[in-house]
Amino acid sequence: MGAGFLFAFITFIKTFNLENSLSAITASQKPVTIDWISNLRVLALFAVIVLHAASPLLMNFKTAPLTDWFAADLYNALTRFAVPVFVMISGALQLRREYELGDFLKKRFTRVLWPFLIWSLVYVAYSWYDEELPFYGNIWRDTLTVLHQLRNGAYYHLWYVYMLVGLYLVIPVIGKFVRNATEVEIRYFLIVWFMVIAFSQPYLNDYWPLIDVKYFSGYIGYLVLGYYLANIDLSRTLPKTSMILFYLLCLISITVGTYLITNRTKEISTILYEPMGPFVIFYASGVFLLARVIVFHLPERLVKLRDLLSNLSLGIYLCHALFLSRLDDWGLSSKLGNPFYSIPLTALVCLILSFMVIYMLSKIPVIGKYIAG
Repeated sequence: MGAGFLFAFITFIKTFNLENSLSAITASQKPVTIDWISNLRVLALFAVIVLHAASPLLMNFKTAPLTDWFAADLYNALTRFAVPVFVMISGALQLRREYELGDFLKKRFTRVLWPFLIWSLVYVAYSWYDEELPFYGNIWRDTLTVLHQLRNGAYYHLWYVYMLVGLYLVIPVIGKFVRNATEVEIRYFLIVWFMVIAFSQPYLNDYWPLIDVKYFSGYIGYLVLGYYLANIDLSRTLPKTSMILFYLLCLISITVGTYLITNRTKEISTILYEPMGPFVIFYASGVFLLARVIVFHLPERLVKLRDLLSNLSLGIYLCHALFLSRLDDWGLSSKLGNPFYSIPLTALVCLILSFMVIYMLSKIPVIGKYIAG
């Protein structure tokens, strides 16, 4: 299976350019087509909210009706590209630029860390309000509790920010590599990264020798993959129909495969959902390329709304989990009705509320940007 994955991935990468030149990539000072990047960022943002709206039902395989559970399975599979695509967008936009190291770190960390810290404290307070986190009336003990939450993540979705901070630390280094590497060298990195990911899976892990390959692991590969797929020459690529069929094949494989594994073991299996897994790598790559080649001509008003959502995406991501929790308390969740419509409805309402709050916060003079991201 690992050899098959590797062969397929090599073929997939080579499809886009059979030459060893980097004519498209070395022209990295050309502006990235912002329209498709903005489209993709907003799509990934909504996908994350849909995923989180569907996940509670997914965990209820043993008690939920099969048709309801399958809706959650489908929406989870449909949206699992979101976080990898967010990272690929960062790779597409950040790796191509020359930075002064101090300016880059200051700009990136200032933009992320203040909103993250503020919203982490909001979630600490909310967990206390929701009686999930105890406080004892002792200043020292309660301070340690808060610090523990900040160290480990105050809410389930904030893991992404910790991962993002780690990527920001490596971007100045990996950016030097990709801007000076040949296409063969970039492909080499991606192929080794994919092999490491494939052989780290439970069904192949026993076949991997004791070679230390941690340098090719983690989300760093998505950074390089995003840079590569954003800049590769698509003049010799597959037709759009073939790319759509590839996307659908990935989606069906993840959805049906998850059901078959879960049904056989009687325990929920997320092995095909994992961002650090071969199936999601293929899937996220397909979504990324489709967003690049399929052109949407939006009305001017929608373009402005899309760009506003894109610019406020970090703040919306940070606060959306709070609204999902409150909406569940107010009766709007996958339990409202048929989950095929209640899950996206819940996500849409959550997106609207999150956007409204973040937009209003962003308008606060001086401190708004530190809250809204």
